[in-house]
Amino acid sequence: MTLQLFELVGTEENRPFSPYCWRTRMALAHKELEAISIPWRFTEKEAIARHKSEKVPVLLDGERAINDSWSIATYLEDAYPDRPSLFGGDGGRAMGRMINWWGDAVMIPGMVSLIILDIYNHLSPIDQAYFRETREARFKKTLEEASATRDRDVETFRKSLDPVRLTLRSQPFLGGEQPNYADYIVFGPFQWARAISGFQLLQPNDAIYVWREKLLDAFGGMARKSAGYDV
Repeated sequence: MTLQLFELVGTEENRPFSPYCWRTRMALAHKELEAISIPWRFTEKEAIARHKSEKVPVLLDGERAINDSWSIATYLEDAYPDRPSLFGGDGGRAMGRMINWWGDAVMIPGMVSLIILDIYNHLSPIDQAYFRETREARFKKTLEEASATRDRDVETFRKSLDPVRLTLRSQPFLGGEQPNYADYIVFGPFQWARAISGFQLLQPNDAIYVWREKLLDAFGGMARKSAGYDV
């Protein structure tokens, strides 16, 4: 049965840019599974409402719909045990859950104000209106105000990545000698930013920059070949 994946896009269907969708896209590649991409936009709620979701990613496996990137990863691990493991066992799954929460609670919130106007600029007018209304209500400020201090705020963001940076001093990937889902959790937000923003989040001499380059080239350069900025 062909897998299908709803992925967030803006005006260009070849530029998927959700951090959560990229986690799923990398997980599928790791499991050596292919999925047909279904482009989805912020205001197309009805397209996924029948799958009991308001957000992407949504993975369709036959008649089954799986929502949320973490749920999709655990589903793929359990439904396709004969494929390469995303976690390497129960301990890796438990650690991955913690990293998933860290990514959602620290990394993505720290990154969003740095690229929020760039996201807006990649949307169609109807999605721009939705994005501005919902995000300005969330941040209690305009998009322009949220991004005004990003040249300063990026330093705080880089500092927040120290746990990743320190780990990469002793091993090439968060998963050890080879990448696993822990790597894809952290990589997803970087690919989100790369897809829609030319703002430099990492310095080239940063160990995380080197690690990100490896994952851009993984799976035949799948992520690097996707539309994005060279930063």
